[in-house]
Amino acid sequence: MAMPPLSRRSFLALSAMLPWAFCGAAFSASSGSIPVGLELYSVRDALKRDPEGTVRAVAQMGYQGVEFYGPYFEWTESQTKQMRKLLDDLGIRCFSTHNDEANLNAKNIEHARDLNLILGSKYVVQAWSDPKPSLDDWKAVADHLNAAAEKLEPAGLKAGYHNHQSEWAVTGGQRPMEILAKNTKPSVMLQLDVGTCLEAGADPVAWIRANPGRIHSIHCKDWSPDPEKGYKVLFGEGKADWNGIFQAAESVGGVEYYLIEQEGSRFSELETVRKCLQAFQAKRAGR
Repeated sequence: MAMPPLSRRSFLALSAMLPWAFCGAAFSASSGSIPVGLELYSVRDALKRDPEGTVRAVAQMGYQGVEFYGPYFEWTESQTKQMRKLLDDLGIRCFSTHNDEANLNAKNIEHARDLNLILGSKYVVQAWSDPKPSLDDWKAVADHLNAAAEKLEPAGLKAGYHNHQSEWAVTGGQRPMEILAKNTKPSVMLQLDVGTCLEAGADPVAWIRANPGRIHSIHCKDWSPDPEKGYKVLFGEGKADWNGIFQAAESVGGVEYYLIEQEGSRFSELETVRKCLQAFQAKRAGR
């Protein structure tokens, strides 16, 4: 059940309190310290059983932030405030949220805005879109994102889009991702999922370089062409050229934060994300 919209006073107060409003520079590539968070879909079963305990465990591993996914949209205002308090107590951030396409429509966008203001997010990301039969259908997705951006930006929030495989499949002579990039406002983040990009046969480094200043966050999910492994490999065990991705993201992509994402592995959820973080930190330290 959707909660009532925030009062105007609460809305303005939350907008003013957004940490992005005064410390965005701390998360720029030039600062030399780009934070790494966890897309919480990676620990979805644990999160369902014990939301607060799971977020606490993630913070204790060393993750600097999180990205909540779909179920957060059903929280009450009280539940959302409780989660924000936990994040503050742990000293971590909610960098962004993943949302169904319907969360960003005219009926639901204010609810999404209000929850993200409470959480302290910067980006409200459309997590996926059904494969579309024509380029006009993908242009409609771009229009949808632009409309969402116009609703979110007065509150200090930004819209984003997260790719899967279908956005890289040529349709009518063009890739849908190119349509989305060309037809969305520059303020709309193009959140790159590395694993699905690779599986679709696209080049994540080339994509970052072709869209300077648009790749504000990256899902650091690896992928192996071995059909028995696929997305089950840990960070650094697959095909991704992480050094090349980091270099492109930080030199031209405009990356503000990285997110580990894992769809499963040979280990438990929490052990998987612990090992991925350790591998990520080792890779970053070796650059």
